[in-house]
Amino acid sequence: MKNILCVPCAVLLIFAAAALGALDIGSGFYGTISDLYKTDENAGLTAFPVLRVPMGGRAEGMGTAFTAVADDLTFIEWNPAGSSMLTNTELGFFHNNWIADTKVEGLVFASRLNDLGYAAAAKWLYTPFSEYNMYGDRVSKGYYSEAVATFNVSYNFLAGYYFSGVSLGASLKGAFRFMPDYTDADDRGNNQGQLISGSGRSQSAIMAMVDLGALTRFNLFKFYNAREKNASAALVIRNLGPAVKGDPLPSSITAALSYKPIRPLTLAFDFTIPVNTQKISLSEKPYWALGTNINITKFLSMRAGLLGRSGGYRVTIGSAVDLGKVSLDLNYSLDLLTQITPLNRVSLGVRFNLGDQGRQEKSDRVDSLYLSGLDAYKAGNTEDAKQYWTEALRLNPRFDPAKEGLLLLTESSNLESQILNLQSLENWE
Repeated sequence: MKNILCVPCAVLLIFAAAALGALDIGSGFYGTISDLYKTDENAGLTAFPVLRVPMGGRAEGMGTAFTAVADDLTFIEWNPAGSSMLTNTELGFFHNNWIADTKVEGLVFASRLNDLGYAAAAKWLYTPFSEYNMYGDRVSKGYYSEAVATFNVSYNFLAGYYFSGVSLGASLKGAFRFMPDYTDADDRGNNQGQLISGSGRSQSAIMAMVDLGALTRFNLFKFYNAREKNASAALVIRNLGPAVKGDPLPSSITAALSYKPIRPLTLAFDFTIPVNTQKISLSEKPYWALGTNINITKFLSMRAGLLGRSGGYRVTIGSAVDLGKVSLDLNYSLDLLTQITPLNRVSLGVRFNLGDQGRQEKSDRVDSLYLSGLDAYKAGNTEDAKQYWTEALRLNPRFDPAKEGLLLLTESSNLESQILNLQSLENWE
């Protein structure tokens, strides 16, 4: 196992070295990188930046390459289809130190009832807003803030023992932007800097939008034994809605894949096409994200991610400690997307495992009944085998091995009846 983990650990070390080493590199290096990777001239044309700032958690630790992974409550920002495939009910709190004094707070609850998933989330971005007049007196104060409330529902269709199903989901989001009143002073110091009553209200806004997503999981080049599927694919449309005071929302279409070649290692890739719904020609250039998650031990995992878009890259490294009922997430990001000099920030997250509503216990019971049926069938006691497998299907109607066992019993019974009929005809003759 140590040898198997060498490669992914090396990847983590490379990401870490790149992040830490960049802190000592001069600004000329970043200028060179900027020349090679030109800033998108259509960047910054969309409204509500809170929609583009991740709350944190495992999704951010993997460089936001989480659309096809979507296996914990941070799915709500990346794929609305994730709730119907969650293992546990979860409650999470997140804090993200963004640019300068800007902070992002997040709260998420997610659960599912059989194949129906549901979730709710709230996210709040805020930054101090201060303005002084020509005499140095503070005339405007408060916080510029944006908030988003999300309500999610999804359903997993066609799920069974061999096929995990196709989950379709939607998230309805309502966003609010608040701007404090500002003065009449311009950037050249003209006017007296008098506060304009109602000026902030004119820039504030309320908006509704929707996310739509699809997710499926399957086995692909699987080199370990486990019931879980080791690959997944997803397609998501995010932030679909009308313009806000003439500015479009950051709408996008994302196609994603994730793959586990071995049990401890998850690899993920997202490819996103931004869409300016007001004028397609003003859409930003496509961008991508690559992420990895490694389970070092049962309670400790490490992750790294690289987000590449016009203007630069964002490197993220992080870790999580799973204490059973509580999980702690810590991520460090080196952000080169917003300026030539490096921008460093940290996000924290706490997730509470509220249980699986007895799903694992039921699954274990179904497995036990199926194995008991196999033992009975092997001993030639077909009636007991039938009872065990029927009970297994009562608990889980989609447990295909029990269906196959009952079908085998039916076919065997029919074959036995045919043989008896033939023997009766021969005796009659």
